[in-house]
Parts: sequence; C-alpha cells; structure tokens
Amino acid sequence: MSFLTRRRFLAVNAFLAAGLLATVCGAALTGPVRIDLGRALQWSGPASPDSVILFDTRLPRVLLAAVVGGALAVAGAALQGLLRNPLAEPHILGISGGAALGGIVAVILAGQHPLAAISAAPVGSFLGALGTTLLIYRLALIDGRLQPYTLLLTGVVVNAFAGALIMFVNSLADFYQAHGILFWLMGSLATQSYRLVAGIALYALAAALWLTWQARHMNVLALGEEAALQLGVDVDRTRRNIFMASSLLVGAVVSVSGMIGFVGLIVPHLLRLLVGADHRLLLPASFLAGGIFLVWADTFARTALGSTEIPVGVVTALCGAPFFIFLLKQAGRQAFD
Repeated sequence: MSFLTRRRFLAVNAFLAAGLLATVCGAALTGPVRIDLGRALQWSGPASPDSVILFDTRLPRVLLAAVVGGALAVAGAALQGLLRNPLAEPHILGISGGAALGGIVAVILAGQHPLAAISAAPVGSFLGALGTTLLIYRLALIDGRLQPYTLLLTGVVVNAFAGALIMFVNSLADFYQAHGILFWLMGSLATQSYRLVAGIALYALAAALWLTWQARHMNVLALGEEAALQLGVDVDRTRRNIFMASSLLVGAVVSVSGMIGFVGLIVPHLLRLLVGADHRLLLPASFLAGGIFLVWADTFARTALGSTEIPVGVVTALCGAPFFIFLLKQAGRQAFD
C-alpha cells in the first residue's frame, strides 16, 4: 500500500469529484424522452416541457441517486474495515432489511396521514437499522470475540428473517399501501423534491465525515484488536461509533430509496484495489465513487426498456450477486492456501 500524501488524497478525490459532476450532467440529459438543452435553459416565459423534464423530473432523481450511492458505499467501506471482512455490506448483513422493516412498520402505524408517514419513515428506518446491527453484533460474539464470518452468516439469516417479517407486515396493509411498499422494497429513486434531496445530502455528508474522522482508528483495527488496544485505541467505543454512524446512513437512505443492495460491496472493494486500504482516502473516495455507480445504474434502470422502468435495486443486484460469489470463492481459496 502506497503512503498517503496530501497531494495524492486531493488528486484522487478531485478526479472522482469531476467524474461525479460529469456523471450527474450526463445522466440528467439521458432518458427515454429526448430534450433540447437550449429550450430547457430558456428562463424567459413559462417553463417549457424540456425544462420541466430536466429540472423537475430528472435532476432531483439523479442527485438523490448520487447521495444514496455515496452513503451506501461509505457504510460498506466502514463495515468492511471494522469487521476486517471484504464481504461485509449493509444489504448482505441484514441492516438494510432491518431498516426497511422499521420504516414499513412506522409508515403503516402512521396510517393515512401524509405528514406523519413522512416523519415516521426515517425514524423507523433508523431504529430498525440500529436494532438489527446490535442484534447481529451480539449474536456473532463468541466468548467475547467477534467472529467476522459468523457475523456474515448471522447477517444472512437475520436478513431472511427480516424479509419474512416484511412480507407478513405487507400482507396486513391495504392494497394501495402494499403495492407501494412492494415497489419501494425493490429500490426506487422516484422523483423527490430538492428540499428532501438537500436534507438527505447534508445528513449523509455529516455521517460520512464522522466515519472519515474515525479512519485512523479503522486503520489500526486492521492490525487486530489486541494490536489496536496496545496502540491506545478504544476498540469498543470505535465500534459503537462506526455501527451508529453506519446505521444512521443506512436508515436515512432506505427511508427514501428502499432496499438497494451491493453498492457497499462493489464500490469499496474495487477502490481498495485501485487506491489502497487506507481509510483516510478510501472513505471519501467511496462516497464519490458510490454516487457515480448508482447514478449510472439508475440511468440504465430508467432507460434500458424505454418507457418501462426497472427498479434500480434489481440492476444493482444483477451486478452485485456475481461479484459477491466471486469474492466468496476468492476468500475460500485463500482459506485453504
């Protein structure tokens, strides 16, 4: 792993930031309906159809995809570093499933009141994500030691159980709620207001910066718990901070986008190969690269079949499932070498 310098840190993140900006612009101009950029940018007179499509429909969705992708990638990178397991990811560990379950229960309990449902979903998603994280963590402790692969298997089981509970709760909802919940569970970045996108962006950036603040401790934890304790790292406190921040991130994005899996698996792993495992660089780079990945995944989802939209969670799963199998086989080979 090459030594991290300020120049390298700025160069990598500036390159990714430029790539994200170009991605947002390109994705906003891409869609089943072709728009005229000149007419869309005409501010005099009533808004043209091109302007409405670009600024009211596509751009908020593209910006939301960038924020959600960045948040999921940062959470995945943090969990992989904390657990010292490249297969760790919010969706695979069941955290996204717990967040979705909490959000659905909160929305159903809120009933038909729109304002109550809007405020209940983020709170329910966060509580679901945090509760699931703590449950998985406790179940994976063996003689007081955290076993990474036991945690992974526990997460898979908890994820399946959360999925069963979601289907049960969904069966109790009315027809319109059940239909909306089902589409939301497959991952949806349907048009949102700029105010909501800005709120989620500030929230995600704050949590990502907090995780980046813990980057040095994550680097030390990579050496093992005993080594980290000898070097003065409060392992339990660091774990709590990372689990809390990751749960906040996952709960926030699941409440607005549903379950979008494998972003936190693919992006950090590829970046680790390209820029190294130093979390001081890996975490901010994951936020930018995660945004790029999910924006293009969502662009493919809404344009591949013309006017018919594919849930973006289906697209990321089609990319992530083979990638997960590849990583699992690689880990198996290393275990027997």
